[in-house]
Amino acid sequence: QVQLVESEGGLVQAGGSLRLSCAASGRTFSNDVMGWFRQAPGKERKFVAVISRSGISTLYTESVKGRFTISRDNAKNTVYLQMNSLKPEDTAVYYCAADGSLRSNIRVGISFYDYWGQGTQVTVSS
Repeated sequence: QVQLVESEGGLVQAGGSLRLSCAASGRTFSNDVMGWFRQAPGKERKFVAVISRSGISTLYTESVKGRFTISRDNAKNTVYLQMNSLKPEDTAVYYCAADGSLRSNIRVGISFYDYWGQGTQVTVSS
């Protein structure tokens, strides 16, 4: 059974930092492209960042470029999202997801991701 378990989010002041982690089990982690998505209240879930199987390639949504960093440790079956210079508009439930297609190319569409974590709340106060 595939499981993706995100770390606890939290409440942080604007300008602060937070690191999310997502531990995977039930699949060969290094075979999967991994992504982070977020869903703000009343809005649809949207792409945040994605990382290739090796960790060499990454892609970010424009609004987080230069502030967020996605990384992975295949030995620990874990993907991370380091979030710096947080803004109130970053407030959302954050989800990690695995692209189970075994494709090597990174993709940003939600429909390409087969496995999802339970989500973790990140709140940024102004």
